[in-house]
Amino acid sequence: MDAVNPLPALAALSVAVAVVFLLAKIFGAPDQQGRFASIDGLRGYLALFVFFHHACLWYFFLRSDDWALPPSNLYTHFGQSSVVMFFMITAFLFFSKLLDARARPIDWLRLFVSRFLRLVPLYVFAMVVLFGIVGILSGGVLNDTIGDLFFGAMRWLFFTILGNPDLNHVDGTYLIVAGVTWSLPYEWFFYLALPLLALAVRARVGIFYIVASAICIALMLLVWHPQWLYLAAFCAGMIAAIIARSTRFQTFASTHVSSAVIVACLVILVVLSPTIEGIAPMLLLTFVFILIAGGNSLFGILTHAVSRTLGEMSYSIYLLHGIALFILFRFVIGLDQAESLSPTMHWIYIVGLTPMLLTLCFLTYVLIERPAMRSTQRFTNWSRKRNRAAIEPAP
Repeated sequence: MDAVNPLPALAALSVAVAVVFLLAKIFGAPDQQGRFASIDGLRGYLALFVFFHHACLWYFFLRSDDWALPPSNLYTHFGQSSVVMFFMITAFLFFSKLLDARARPIDWLRLFVSRFLRLVPLYVFAMVVLFGIVGILSGGVLNDTIGDLFFGAMRWLFFTILGNPDLNHVDGTYLIVAGVTWSLPYEWFFYLALPLLALAVRARVGIFYIVASAICIALMLLVWHPQWLYLAAFCAGMIAAIIARSTRFQTFASTHVSSAVIVACLVILVVLSPTIEGIAPMLLLTFVFILIAGGNSLFGILTHAVSRTLGEMSYSIYLLHGIALFILFRFVIGLDQAESLSPTMHWIYIVGLTPMLLTLCFLTYVLIERPAMRSTQRFTNWSRKRNRAAIEPAP
């Protein structure tokens, strides 16, 4: 079997669905959330596809020492297109909030508290694990100055906006998380830009948030240089938020014909486009996303209880799958042994890793993500009491 054969990914996906089905049966599935139910279900599959993408990358990295796109359109799109759609989802959901805010004002403090509690707690957990692995690989020996190690760790803790340096002379530290942290500065960039975008759609926003947004965006751009492709993905998501508000479009998007169109577009994208880079593949993926944002559920798949449960775990899957892969190949199998694995054995290990990864991600969601998100209002109230004069919007 070839290393880029799609069957192993299908096998791993089947195992993932089976595991999540059991979790949903035992612990219950999340409620279906109104008009964004398809979006909620989409997230989990995108995170799984990124996992398959990096599992394929590891096969070639072990044999070439080159962390590069795999020689497969499908496995390349599993990574690139999935992340692009994550950006579209973020832009769609939050630009929709801005459009709604023209009639129902946003609680800006609560919004930013919710984003902080959504991203930071699990990220800190991932960083603690990363630092622990660095310590193990270093044999507990300090190979760098305390200052360099501290500032390197701070660059990681600040979502790698300032880069993802090697820590304690451990070459390729980014491999521990499969380099996935590169996408998080884009998420923060968009969140920080929301007050400025609110001005564009004439949504109510206080002067404090406008000034803070402008300053934060300017500071980010001084040290971080985004690629136009991924900023375009956010623009696509905002366009989707506008189009998907049409009742007539929602009616069309929810049909089985639209589901068939989505499948056809994805097949065309994978067959004809080696990567997502380029106007044509971006337009094709945007069209697919707009249909899903309009309510298409891909023949009911995206709104199924399994999909909703998987969607809740998507951030954990995205952030932690790289650590799971690193532990598998570095500590469980061993790099030398892993390099000699046949493609079949490589993917058998990946399929075997899948249920363990999903169980871990379910636990991190339940123990870290969900409690943090549920404390949003409490932290908002606490922060408002401490800073009322500075952050309350003008009447």
